[in-house]
Amino acid sequence: MHIPLHSEWHDTKLTLHLISQLLGKIKLKLAPPEPQWGHVSLPLTVQGFTTGLLFEGERALQIDVDLLTSCLVVHVEEQTDAIPIEAGKTIKSYHDDLFARLREHGVHVNINPKPQEMAFKGLLDTDETPLAYDATYARKGLRLFQRAAHEQLTYLSKLRCRKIKPALFWGTFDVSSLVIYPIEHPFPEDKIIERVAFDEQLIEFGFWLGDDVTDRPSYFVLPYPFLFRPLPTDTLKPEAAYYDAEKSEFFLTLDEATSGHVQDFLSTSFDILMREMDWTTRDHFFIPLKLDEESAE
Repeated sequence: MHIPLHSEWHDTKLTLHLISQLLGKIKLKLAPPEPQWGHVSLPLTVQGFTTGLLFEGERALQIDVDLLTSCLVVHVEEQTDAIPIEAGKTIKSYHDDLFARLREHGVHVNINPKPQEMAFKGLLDTDETPLAYDATYARKGLRLFQRAAHEQLTYLSKLRCRKIKPALFWGTFDVSSLVIYPIEHPFPEDKIIERVAFDEQLIEFGFWLGDDVTDRPSYFVLPYPFLFRPLPTDTLKPEAAYYDAEKSEFFLTLDEATSGHVQDFLSTSFDILMREMDWTTRDHFFIPLKLDEESAE
């Protein structure tokens, strides 16, 4: 599989990131709140990503980004509308069309139009900068996200602990999952996003598509509270993986040579962090499931 670099499709990636902000902000308004922003992430689908089932009053709704047909699909009860995703449109046009369709079907929701955790300075409801869209690269990016979600879930599914399953976090535009350890640890600064995201000890598993500084996509694993100190890495695998003490993160840059080693990376970095954070009940996480091939039939 060709692994697209950020520089090859950054304009299309920006378009999808901005559209994901629309879905995420609607979900933020309508979904019941959960710890660590678990209620706002966007599940991946075979076609793209989605808000999942939401309710506004008595009305059921769902908004999907379908990258196989290049459409933003709005479902309100029995009604379905499709908004084309195409080059040259603006985020204002996507915003206006989406909210007009919702209002037509009796759904009234207001969002803060300021993008969150993005360098983009425009507002979602007023910015008229023409946006790019390359359907081929959008689908390649989706395949990377889907593979990352599968890798994370493959590792985390067997753990006996509280977790948030992999989904698209639309602020940072990465696919991430969390293992939460039941020790309260409030974030030291009064920042709303961080205050909710980081209020218990946790380890985050993520996949990020890169940026202007880091061109190649990467898997990452990070702890909270952040450690910001050297850690032992003699057991870290594969050889290409590394730890950045300044960022308090483990990284595995993705290329064809490392794509088969993701499970080793997730496992070894998780083990190092659990020991460094003194998670004393970690052995319980690995009690085998009472499930075998015969009982699964």
